[in-house]
Amino acid sequence: MKTSTISLAVITKNEAKNIEKMLSSASFVNEVVVVDSGSTDNTQQLCRDMGAVVIEQAWLGFARQKQFAFDRCTSDWILSLDGDEALSAALGAEIQKAVICCDDTVCAFSMPRVSFYLGRWIYHGGWYPDRKIRLIRRSKGRWQGDGLHEKLVVDGEVKPLSNDILHWVYENISHQVKTIDSYSTTHADHAGKRGNWYLIWGLFHMAGKFLECYIWKRGFLDGLAGLVIAVNSTWYIFLKHAKVWEKYIQHG
Repeated sequence: MKTSTISLAVITKNEAKNIEKMLSSASFVNEVVVVDSGSTDNTQQLCRDMGAVVIEQAWLGFARQKQFAFDRCTSDWILSLDGDEALSAALGAEIQKAVICCDDTVCAFSMPRVSFYLGRWIYHGGWYPDRKIRLIRRSKGRWQGDGLHEKLVVDGEVKPLSNDILHWVYENISHQVKTIDSYSTTHADHAGKRGNWYLIWGLFHMAGKFLECYIWKRGFLDGLAGLVIAVNSTWYIFLKHAKVWEKYIQHG
């Protein structure tokens, strides 16, 4: 019977609240490699207690940090999860079957991700199915991207899986607002110079984003949580435009 080994690659920083849940959901893997970028809580010790190899590495950006973890895995397949994620039981079983039954031409698998926020799982507003490629044959792809956005680029066929990654995306609204502030700053740091027109264009972009999230992608079906998500998504668009414009007026 065909056998395949799986490594779990994780990047962490201060994930003590979630990390045991994530590691337990992938208890079937053959190896766990955790790359930690300076946790000040007990994330590292919790990982070691659960059998993980923990490597300290200063933050390199999302893509480079994840690739650093990948490069230290030794199994046939590599599964990538974030510290605030976990596999549903159904997805764990599906992964174990997939790596054994798939054709040799299959190089990776994608899977949907559902996020928990404001007391409920969010299935609308553009948040679901949020499909991600997270399981790949070793040496069949690489993480690429800038300081904010990362993507696993695969050298071959990608097959879809059906069951969900579970994602505890934000602790509360304040956490989301802090993340929006951080991500919009990173966006501005990587953007080119844009003049006054870019800030004005941002107002139209904001209106379009709200309509997209709340109406077209039916965020209203997620109740008041859907409204909060649509408004904060709109605020993120404004901050991206405003911070790029701010850089223009500061530096010319």
